[in-house]
Amino acid sequence: MNTQEEKALRGKIRQLLELTKRKKALAAEKAAIDEGALRDLIRRMVDVSILQEAAVGDNDPTPNKSTGINVLEDLLKKIVPVLETDYKALTTDDEQRRSFRSHIINAVVNTLTPVEINRDAEEDSGGLEEEIDVGIGGIEQEAGEDDKFIDIRTDAEIAADEAPEETDPKEDFGKGVEGADETGRNMAYASFKKIESSVIDAYDLLSNPEDQELFYDYLVANLKLYFDKFEGELSPEVAEPASQAYDTAKQDLSAAGEEELELEL
Repeated sequence: MNTQEEKALRGKIRQLLELTKRKKALAAEKAAIDEGALRDLIRRMVDVSILQEAAVGDNDPTPNKSTGINVLEDLLKKIVPVLETDYKALTTDDEQRRSFRSHIINAVVNTLTPVEINRDAEEDSGGLEEEIDVGIGGIEQEAGEDDKFIDIRTDAEIAADEAPEETDPKEDFGKGVEGADETGRNMAYASFKKIESSVIDAYDLLSNPEDQELFYDYLVANLKLYFDKFEGELSPEVAEPASQAYDTAKQDLSAAGEEELELEL
């Protein structure tokens, strides 16, 4: 084989290698796209399934079997956009958003618990009032010595002594959440003020214990799910889906490149 024929042969081999590379690259790209699309589809199906189970989807007009879930659905439509706007405004660092999330969920729990306690107390209020009245009467009869005490304080001094100590409402709001970022706490405080009455009013509509339990459990669960969703939308980095087809194609291309180099040598 003369030099010219050898050059022609090498040129054809090089063209074949280049064509093979392109085909493998296209196949790898298609496989990566297909796998990414599949993962995205599965993720969306899971999200839809969770939201439908919790009755927060807008696509299903059929009412749920539980009144508590129906009431919760209406509530979520009101409060989720408010929480989303305020949560996504915290962009300095992740700790602010974690603090916001913890304080909102803690506030919901602390708000609904007293409502339930008060409702139970109202059912037993008759006997309790009678006991209190009797108790107070007995105390007044036995407190004769105290009636002789002469208070010489001025009205201003009495008012000052009896006035409750002023505390920062944000600190009271943050009780139960230790070591959290104060900016996140303050934002959560302002945000919860916007939705607090809606949460209480919605829960107060329910008197059936099963409805109350479903409402409470699914409200907390959905808040956590939505905060996860908000954080995912804020994340600047999206993990690239793994692809076995891509890894294999990459190895084949690398091997083809080495083979071409050997031929040139």
